[in-house]
Amino acid sequence: MIKDLSIVIPVKNEGGNIKTLLRELRRVVDGLNVNYEVIVVDGRSSDDTVLHASPFAEKVITQKHPGYGNALKDGFAEAGGEYIVTMDGDLSHSPEFIKTMYLEREGAELVIASRYVPGGRAMMSVGRKILSLILNRVFSRILSLPIRDISSGFRLYKAPILRGMELFRGDFSILEEIAIRMWNDGYTIKEIPFTYVPRIHGRSKAKLVAFGVSYLKTLFSMWKLRNSYETADYDDRAYDSVIPFQRYWQRRRYSTVMRFLGNNGRILDIGCGSSRIIKSLPRSVGLDMSMSKLRYLRMTNPKLVNASIFGLPFRPEVFDEVICSQVIEHVPMGPAIFDGFRDVLKEGGTLILGTPDYGRISWWIIEFLYGILMPNSYKDKHITHYSFARLRELLRVHGFDIKEYAYVFGSELIIKAQKRPGCVLL
Repeated sequence: MIKDLSIVIPVKNEGGNIKTLLRELRRVVDGLNVNYEVIVVDGRSSDDTVLHASPFAEKVITQKHPGYGNALKDGFAEAGGEYIVTMDGDLSHSPEFIKTMYLEREGAELVIASRYVPGGRAMMSVGRKILSLILNRVFSRILSLPIRDISSGFRLYKAPILRGMELFRGDFSILEEIAIRMWNDGYTIKEIPFTYVPRIHGRSKAKLVAFGVSYLKTLFSMWKLRNSYETADYDDRAYDSVIPFQRYWQRRRYSTVMRFLGNNGRILDIGCGSSRIIKSLPRSVGLDMSMSKLRYLRMTNPKLVNASIFGLPFRPEVFDEVICSQVIEHVPMGPAIFDGFRDVLKEGGTLILGTPDYGRISWWIIEFLYGILMPNSYKDKHITHYSFARLRELLRVHGFDIKEYAYVFGSELIIKAQKRPGCVLL
């Protein structure tokens, strides 16, 4: 039988805390009137932790490999709940807060009990608090994450997402890895204020030197992941990039497309990604092949379609304007693309088409430098190279007249074209 909630608690030598914790936990969760289970994952304790935990937990398992992250992974594998709560076994995480997180589960795939959002508190030594704040702010800043407390282990997850996620970290840095992978996949993360209190019995299992080295390794690997074009918010955060040139480029593209756009009727953005363009057009239809990018847009754009540019799932002549920016260079050249533009546009409708102009040497230079500065970015996915002359001919053949065009930094071409009156659909 599927449970509503699984509570996973990694422990090691918590004999002085675990009985008190589990008694209080069961009192709180019983009040939720849900079908739940408690899973204690023991890290081969040398005290009476297992003896005290067994009467109060549905499962007490021994973790296969050492490390906090490996304990969580073993617990996830055993969990049968629709939602999973993770918490520490040292009484620093109040069981009462489980109720708060569970009631906040709607509208988010991850709920974090956060010490660093307004209303949250961390009752710990000055030195430890400073290190914690530095860690969280460095991760958030370098990785462009809107998460204040990425190292909090008191969380509620939507379980199917965890079960489909490949995780690599075996220590405390798994917390950062999970949150970053979920954000990269477009899932919603919610932080709610929480007061952290110090443990009552025993000592922390974290060793600061090893802890720091592990987090640096995780930061580097996650930085590479965050720069991947597959990241859900890749296009959106480029608009506010800390790199001046990238920020300028994105904003110039945005202003040009919005200037070309009449915004007088039904708009379709093909290959919308997570760009600031589609986010600024909440009534338009956004179409993309990436489910992660569409998930990311859920809060701002209700009209989203998961489909390919080669098979637009719309009736003929239904849109007044079509935007297709930074898409056609990523797919094989073919008449179906331009046929699709023509077919879904009304007679006299506007097509705004943007792509690098490979007929200009300036783009070749910029692409080379961009590939060095931004590894794993879109540069490596440009499989079709268009020039202005080639695009002009393709648009003419498929029933479009170019009305205006502009360049971003003399390299990226943005065309405003009109569907020719009397153009016959083939």
